[in-house]
Amino acid sequence: MTRHRIPRRLMTQAYGLSIVLMAGYALWLYAMGEYRDLLIPTFTSLLLISALLMHMGQKLTAHLPRMILFCSVYAVVLGAFYYQPQVSPIWLGLPVIAAYLLLPLSAAILINIVLGPLWWLLPAVANGSSSTVVGYVALTLLLALPRWEHARRRALLRATDPNDSDCNAYHIDTLKERLNSEYQRAEMLNKPLALLVLHLPQLDMAEEQFGHRAKTALLGALCSEVNSRCRDHDVLGRTSNATFWLVLPDTSESGALLVRERLQRALSQCVLVETGQLEVRIAACMPARTESFERYLNRLDARGAALAHA
Repeated sequence: MTRHRIPRRLMTQAYGLSIVLMAGYALWLYAMGEYRDLLIPTFTSLLLISALLMHMGQKLTAHLPRMILFCSVYAVVLGAFYYQPQVSPIWLGLPVIAAYLLLPLSAAILINIVLGPLWWLLPAVANGSSSTVVGYVALTLLLALPRWEHARRRALLRATDPNDSDCNAYHIDTLKERLNSEYQRAEMLNKPLALLVLHLPQLDMAEEQFGHRAKTALLGALCSEVNSRCRDHDVLGRTSNATFWLVLPDTSESGALLVRERLQRALSQCVLVETGQLEVRIAACMPARTESFERYLNRLDARGAALAHA
């Protein structure tokens, strides 16, 4: 439904931790004298090392190392159930969780549905009670709900320019509707609401000087950093060619300033081939307690214009 993005640094930590856990599991089996069970965890440890090296390679796709990690989890759990019938069926949740973390939503659901009945061919699972089946199905459905909701929200995202589809930002009209609903919600429930105005001064000249590819790279870098460092219910919208609004529900002024500093630091570390270090201007703009929504919109427009001419 949508592309499933995980920050590169987080995936590097996941590969490193999986290598440590797999090697530790192999050593534990060796210490327990379970030499027959050593083959699978030892082999998967080597596979995970190769997956980490492939992940660190800049020119390689991210799908192959993820598939290696996913298959390694399935192989180890399958081997544990096959060689040790006394293993608790609770470990069935490990490959289910791995599928939702590493694969797109549709692929994770399909694999869990297709491979689910195969687990009951193993003696350790076949001898379990009916509650094991109910638990497996419930876990599969519950883990699908957050990903489905996230995919549904991302499906609504539209850029102002159709050619800028890599930028996961709301269209200005949709953004104002979302902001209006959040504004009314904050007013009714007495909740805080904050908004960051972002301006990319390099975006105006990137396409003219370096072509559409440079412009797309700037948009992609901005949206990628915002998506990876903000919450799922934070809303990024594009109000003009180079100006964006980031709506932060349930966020105080101090929280908005922390988000601004975090984004400013992260975006300043992005270096692109054509334009060099990414430059971004960010200002926080909180609604006043007695301010009308129309007046707040005018103030946001003025703040964006001020950043553009700074």
